[in-house]
Amino acid sequence: MNISKYIPTQPYRLLAIALTALGTGYGVYQYAASQAALPEGLIQANGRIEGDAITVAGKIAGKIASIEVREGDTVKAEQVLVRLDDAQLRARVNQAVAAKETLESQVAGARLGIDLLRKEVPLSVDTARAGASRTQATVAKAEANESQARRDADRQRDLVAKGFVSSQQSERTQLALDAAESELTSAREALVQSRKQLAQAKLGVDRILAKEAEFLARQAQLRQAQAALVEAESVLADLTIRAPAAGVVTTRAREPGEVVSAGAPLLELVDLDQLYLKVYVAEAQIGKLRLGLPAQIYTDAFPGQPFEATVRTISSRAEFTPKEIQTPDERVKLVYAVKLYLKSNPDHRLTPGLPADAVIRWKEGVPWAKPRW
Repeated sequence: MNISKYIPTQPYRLLAIALTALGTGYGVYQYAASQAALPEGLIQANGRIEGDAITVAGKIAGKIASIEVREGDTVKAEQVLVRLDDAQLRARVNQAVAAKETLESQVAGARLGIDLLRKEVPLSVDTARAGASRTQATVAKAEANESQARRDADRQRDLVAKGFVSSQQSERTQLALDAAESELTSAREALVQSRKQLAQAKLGVDRILAKEAEFLARQAQLRQAQAALVEAESVLADLTIRAPAAGVVTTRAREPGEVVSAGAPLLELVDLDQLYLKVYVAEAQIGKLRLGLPAQIYTDAFPGQPFEATVRTISSRAEFTPKEIQTPDERVKLVYAVKLYLKSNPDHRLTPGLPADAVIRWKEGVPWAKPRW
């Protein structure tokens, strides 16, 4: 056998095999491409579900007593997430409570005092007025008695001078005059005193006004104490930090025992009711999209169940295709980021980080179809 005559034909055979394989591969590629193509009016893309981050922070500085959640935990709205040490503020609340209770007692006592004065003052005025009237009558009677005694004494002195009566009789009338004058003086002094008592009783109205002013001042102090208590309780409540919305904990930035300033980030949540799928659309197709277009999102976790979404954001700048994003044409290097916001997330089944495919309908009337990669 002459082996040398077969050697030149070896490269040709290899070339023929390679051409045959290349043709077969191209045919398979063309078939796959025709099968993957979606109807005109639909664009497919893929990415990962994300959400708008919510930073959880305290309104006041303090030492972290406990953190109730960890990264990956699902939380409900108003669920307790972080507790700060509250020993000092709790003492301040107790002081505010004691101050409020003291002022409440003082206000109640002032109110009772005013009510009592309002009952006592009219009675005191009436009593003093009646006393003054009686004293005035006593003075009038004493004046009449004194006048009569004076006339009797004068008459007796004339009779004594004429010798009609004895001097002893004149002395008795003089003694009666002295007694009447003394009674008159006493009555007049009593009248002055009773008038002073009446004036003093009438000052009760002014005392009522003074007590009412004091009562209003106490009420103002009580309102101030109540406001201080509300403020202290509000600050105390701020030491218990709750979830502003339902979501998933994505970041735990602090640990118990740390002292944090006001506004320092403690946790980061993603709102499960505000999720979106961030996809990338090729430069050649981005012109077909506009805000408000409908979309359907598909996940491997829930096959056969599309989730409705809407185009809410279209990036104005192109970027190179991220490594984790699939494209039907590897020659596509520039893509645009598009955010498809989910209309709902039933039972919060979708979570951030979940890979998903999307179909965007840019032409009305085109039937929906599943992604074809």
